[in-house]
Amino acid sequence: MNTDWSPELAARARVHAALGEPARLAIVDRLLLGDAAPGEVGAALGLPSNLLAHHVKSLERAGLVRRSRSEGDARRTYLRLRTAALAGLVPSGVRRARRVVFVCSHNSARSQLAAALWASRSAVPTASAGTRPAERVHPLAVATARAHGLSLARARPHHVEQVVHPDDLVVAVCDNAHEELDPADRLHWSVPDPAAVGTEDAFDSAFRDLADRVERLAPAVRTP
Repeated sequence: MNTDWSPELAARARVHAALGEPARLAIVDRLLLGDAAPGEVGAALGLPSNLLAHHVKSLERAGLVRRSRSEGDARRTYLRLRTAALAGLVPSGVRRARRVVFVCSHNSARSQLAAALWASRSAVPTASAGTRPAERVHPLAVATARAHGLSLARARPHHVEQVVHPDDLVVAVCDNAHEELDPADRLHWSVPDPAAVGTEDAFDSAFRDLADRVERLAPAVRTP
C-alpha cells in the first residue's frame, strides 16, 4: 500500500475529515457569506463555548478557518473562512433583498469599492453608506477602481441613516461599522482598512478581498 501521499492530497484529506462532522460543516456554512465572532457563531448554532472552541480548532488545523482581531474593539476576534480550501463550494441558500447596501465607517473606500464591484456583477440594485462618512471618497479608492475597469468618479459618501431601508441586505465591510450598527440581520466582512496603510498595495489587496466575497455572495441574492 502506498503511504507516501503528497502534501496536497494530505491537505485535501484534512479538509474532508474536518467537514465530516455536522457541527463543523454548519460553522463553515455560517461563515461562507460573512465573518463572525465566535460567540455569534455559537449563539446561531446553539453550541456551548467549549464545544465551539473544539470544532473551530479542528477547522483551523485543516486550514479552513482563521482568526483576525477587530480593528474596532481589539478585545474581539472574528472567524473568517479560507475560501481557497473550498474552491468547489458554492453559497447555500438564497437571500431576498431589494438592494444590497455596503457599509463601512467613512464610506470612502471599502464600501464604495464593494458597491462598484456589486454593480458590475449583479442585477440586484446596490448602494453604500458610512456610520461616520468622510467628506470625499479616498483618492486611492478611485484610482484602484479605475485600474480594475470600474468608476468611482461620481461617488460621494453618505450617512447610513440616509441610505439604508428596512428591506435592504446590509453588508458591513469593516469591523467598526459592524460593531457600531444596531443589532440586525446583516452580513459582516472583516476587510482590513486600506486607508490605515495608505498604499496602492493595501487598496489593491482590499479590492481583491472584496471581489472574492462579492463573487460568492452575488449568486445567493435575489430580489423579492
